[in-house]
Amino acid sequence: MGYYVKVEKGVNIYIEDINPSADKTILFIHGWPANHQMFEYQFNQLPALGYRCIGLDLRGFGKSSNPWESYSYNRMADDIRVIIDTLQLENITLLGHSMGGAVAIRYMSRYKAHQVDKLALAGAAAPMFTMQPDFPYGTPITVVNELISDTYNDRPKMVQDFGNLFYHRHLSESFQHWFQNLCLTASGHATAQCLETLRDEDLRSDLTRIHTPTLILHGKWDLICPYELGELMYVQIQNSMLVPFEYSGHGLFYEEKEKFNEELARFIG
Repeated sequence: MGYYVKVEKGVNIYIEDINPSADKTILFIHGWPANHQMFEYQFNQLPALGYRCIGLDLRGFGKSSNPWESYSYNRMADDIRVIIDTLQLENITLLGHSMGGAVAIRYMSRYKAHQVDKLALAGAAAPMFTMQPDFPYGTPITVVNELISDTYNDRPKMVQDFGNLFYHRHLSESFQHWFQNLCLTASGHATAQCLETLRDEDLRSDLTRIHTPTLILHGKWDLICPYELGELMYVQIQNSMLVPFEYSGHGLFYEEKEKFNEELARFIG
């Protein structure tokens, strides 16, 4: 079932709500530059296990509105708060992948885990996405700046090149085309704006404010958010558990989808 939630004047967020009568709810926040459809292989299985799966398209992505500005983690966390309150969600599991994981972390810090019982971070872009003088991990800032430039000059090629880094295991040509087309549904401007957010935001102080049970799922071969980021989150988030995915890159939700779904279901209980 698909519908929209108004998060502010002129901005509507698309929601896909699967198995809404289930007792346990998982709210999925996708990564850059995809949309809720990246979780197709979770939505195919987890509802059969008794979970309500809610996927959303972040502002600027998928079927959601494309405002010209306001793509900070704070604003996107505010959107999550409006969605949770509008849908009257309680005691949920909040799951974020990549940039979606960063947004989930900011939500947990900004709103003190409002209505969230458990947090799951998959290949999250945290504590920071880019290298800094005091943070020798992640992606060089020059690489992100090149992605921004490429987005404004030849976005289809940028998405294709990015997709080549996304997965570690061999993919069918059909799947590669599907994933690229999924990413191209985003607004080009939002795609670039979120790259700036990924480049500039710092979540290090947010991590220590999280006290909710947290599952960290991270691919050992991740070339976009290196595995070291998962280890850093595990150290800094109290009551967290790190599960390595030995055969996955950034796309662990598909590359080891059975393990991903099993670990998530075990964590939620």
